[in-house]
Amino acid sequence: MHMPPYIKFLGTAGARFAVARQLRSSAGVFLHLNGKNIMLDPGPGTLQRMAGTKPKLDVTELDAIILTHAHIDHSNDVNILIDGMHTRRGASKGILFAPRECVHGENSILFNYLKGYLSDIVILEETSHYELGDLDFATSVRHHHAVETYGLSFFLDDLKLSFMVDTKYNVDLLPSYQNSDILVMNVVMKDYIRANIMHLCIDDVKEIITQLHPKIAVITHFGVSMLTARPEQIAQDLSRETGIKVIAATDDMAIDLDTNNL
Repeated sequence: MHMPPYIKFLGTAGARFAVARQLRSSAGVFLHLNGKNIMLDPGPGTLQRMAGTKPKLDVTELDAIILTHAHIDHSNDVNILIDGMHTRRGASKGILFAPRECVHGENSILFNYLKGYLSDIVILEETSHYELGDLDFATSVRHHHAVETYGLSFFLDDLKLSFMVDTKYNVDLLPSYQNSDILVMNVVMKDYIRANIMHLCIDDVKEIITQLHPKIAVITHFGVSMLTARPEQIAQDLSRETGIKVIAATDDMAIDLDTNNL
């Protein structure tokens, strides 16, 4: 019997300084969806966090790893997780889903010797659909970020769960996330700083959720300015201003995706 679907934020730090100082954990997000165990964007410390969280998450039980892009705060632990997935059974096991530049070329972050440890490597492209057993998911349009980056939407029976990962805000992103019941957004900055910093700020989040009207919006992947401003207070303010439930993720926070509990 499958456990009910849920997601768990093993870490909620984002960008260079918050990660380097480990102001919060920089581990990835664990997803248990339609009976599949997935690690999304395993940043520094993911393997350790999996072993330390309660209940413990067993790396050998992962079915897949998904990378949204090649930046180190999203991909640092991918190789050790692949090695760990392979450990117990010895045979090739698990699937890696990732943009092409994560896997091929001079900026690849995947060790060549580990490629044979996987049962498959699937290259992500924009606005495309993928399957992992009975689980369907899709990529967004390409994000406005310094490297090839795609957000994700997972389609459960009565729920669309979306992750708007690192990007500069642009209205052309919105159609990919339309009709999301739960929208998770990476919000590195409190305020807009300058055009070459390709991340969301609070004003962007307010505009996005006002346009998309998700049932629940979750903010995470905080930089120093967001942590200083207290994400929980920001979420309360956004909830009051928009009328939409906004949650600030914390390390080890889990969200039960049973639609009866949302």
